[in-house]
Amino acid sequence: MQIPVESIIVRHRLRRELGDIDGLMESLRKHGQLAPILVNRSHELIAGFRRLEAARRLGWTAVKVEIVDSQSDTDRLELEIEENVQRRDLSQDEVADGLQRLNRLRNPGLLRRIWLFLCRLVRKVLGRRA
Repeated sequence: MQIPVESIIVRHRLRRELGDIDGLMESLRKHGQLAPILVNRSHELIAGFRRLEAARRLGWTAVKVEIVDSQSDTDRLELEIEENVQRRDLSQDEVADGLQRLNRLRNPGLLRRIWLFLCRLVRKVLGRRA
């Protein structure tokens, strides 16, 4: 579900530093919002402060949210901590592997390009006979 950015109420947050938000803004601009922002039924922010701030800076008027039944301060703080702690960044090796795979997909070698051309040709020929 989407709600207006301006309807989200931001109270005292555990996170004090947004860090480099430019990378997140670029990701939102390029791929859209991949994960919803968590709010309660009163539209009080529970988790996703950086996503919300990046969306604001991009001039977005609405964001995807997930509404969580959480009315107590204890529940909200527990969810905020949980969302920020129970995540793990990719290791340097995992990032390097991903970038290498992405490069191979974007720049296939000669044999791969020939194979892809032949696959498209066969699909085209078979598609005309159907």
